[in-house]
Amino acid sequence: MQLKNKGFKLPLQYCCMEVNATTIAYEQTGYFSKLATDYLNGSEALRPFYQHPVSIDGIKASIEARKQFAQQRGILTTELKQQYSTLQLHQNLATNLALLNNDNCFTITTAHQPNIFTGPLYFLYKILHAIKLAENLKKQLPEYDFVPVYYMGSEDADLDEIGTFTSDGVKYQWKTKQTGAVGRMKVDKEFLQIIAYLRGQLGVRPFGNDIIDLFSRIYTTGKTIQEATLELVNELFGAYGLVVVIPDNASLKKLFHSVVEKELTEGFSHTAVSETIIALEKHYKVQAGGRALNLFYLVDDKRERIELINGIYEVKALGLRFSTQEILKELETYPERFSANVILRGAFQETILPGIAFIGGGGELAYWLELKKVFEAANIPYPVLLLRNSFLIAEAAHQQKLESIGLSMHELFLPIHELMNLVVARNGNGRYQLNGQLAGVQELYDRIAELATQTDNSLTAHVASLKAKAVKRLQELEKKMLRAGKRKFEAEQRQLQKIKSVLFPGDSLQERVENLSAFYAKYGGALIELLYTHSLSLEQQFVLLTVSQ
Repeated sequence: MQLKNKGFKLPLQYCCMEVNATTIAYEQTGYFSKLATDYLNGSEALRPFYQHPVSIDGIKASIEARKQFAQQRGILTTELKQQYSTLQLHQNLATNLALLNNDNCFTITTAHQPNIFTGPLYFLYKILHAIKLAENLKKQLPEYDFVPVYYMGSEDADLDEIGTFTSDGVKYQWKTKQTGAVGRMKVDKEFLQIIAYLRGQLGVRPFGNDIIDLFSRIYTTGKTIQEATLELVNELFGAYGLVVVIPDNASLKKLFHSVVEKELTEGFSHTAVSETIIALEKHYKVQAGGRALNLFYLVDDKRERIELINGIYEVKALGLRFSTQEILKELETYPERFSANVILRGAFQETILPGIAFIGGGGELAYWLELKKVFEAANIPYPVLLLRNSFLIAEAAHQQKLESIGLSMHELFLPIHELMNLVVARNGNGRYQLNGQLAGVQELYDRIAELATQTDNSLTAHVASLKAKAVKRLQELEKKMLRAGKRKFEAEQRQLQKIKSVLFPGDSLQERVENLSAFYAKYGGALIELLYTHSLSLEQQFVLLTVSQ
């Protein structure tokens, strides 16, 4: 595979890496919810909960719906220009920022919190999915322009999630005493200690110091997490034209004023989502229930719930109380102080962006499927929903070891005990299974039952009981034979467990646990281009990458 240069320097020795890419259905992995796989399979049970199918026709319908929505593009581009004013822009990004002013330009959006050091690998995957989809749609619909967007969930206050990551099996946690929206938190000495520990862990890798130097240059004392995340994402994806949006912005929030006012005075989103949840719960576990008011009050280092109690709006944690007139005046004067929770966040995102498609993980897909009526009540176009791309990155040595014990990379998604059953079955020459003899026994008892019935009908039940006991005991014997066979393959089991622990850490998907740092330390800047090259757009398949150097 020849990697293309998108504007950054590719390591020469990695420009011709041998890469084998295959795909597997999400359903076959066993790691995705029934709701997610049913959505991918077009289940009729889910059809009432979304607007457009995942197809080029669905995209076209989404474009037509978006054309009917009054878009404040000038405000968006003005704020983005200010947001990027201190950064050097790649030409592709500058071009896309300019395109957003045009009525025939639409956004392909993904969203995520500003996890420190980008968090889990899937952060990269969802962004690259947006980039690839935007590029492919331009080829299929050349009359339009499409801009990939990363919408930063910088107002999220879940530090336990955002401030934790794992690199090559080592878990790191930012132990800061700061509170409130994580995006507003600042890099401190505790944060810098993590970078020092990472250097000790990864500095010996071929490109370990490259990624640590990048982190050190971007995460500097006093810089906010949202500022640093903007710089880091721009460094990694600016060459691909990715636009980052930080929504913690008074001018952008003013565009959402009417919806926030409707929420404060009517509590409309709770009513809308409650109706959907009742219908959705008949088939699936719901993701987010919402509250009577789905808004937070955001000020300085605090983000607290707004509650309506006996006609008074209260922010109990801050000791604030507002009448209806006062809260609406507060909204008019300080729109930046009103922060949407998960139920309204998508509506805000699709208000400020000319979006036609949203890319999210399984959990995001689940709660977006609850929101169609919220969008309808707010008169905001509902985008096409796509499950984000997924990858498993393995070394050629892993595949070779698996093949040596009779397994394939696709089968590696199975639990360890099932894999060992396959190993024993394929390598034991039939010695550890009854190999069809059980069926023969069942047929024998069926013939006996037929003869017995001809003699006396009352014997039928007795023969059936004898058959059940015999079959059960033979099944138990087969299990014992299989366990005995597994003991003869202890070396293969240890080898398999080692591979599983590396590629499925904690019996979870690699992308949900590991951070980019260890992979970047090994492959350098070629990692991003490698993933970009094999990212899909509308195909909705899980990708397995086997890399040899």
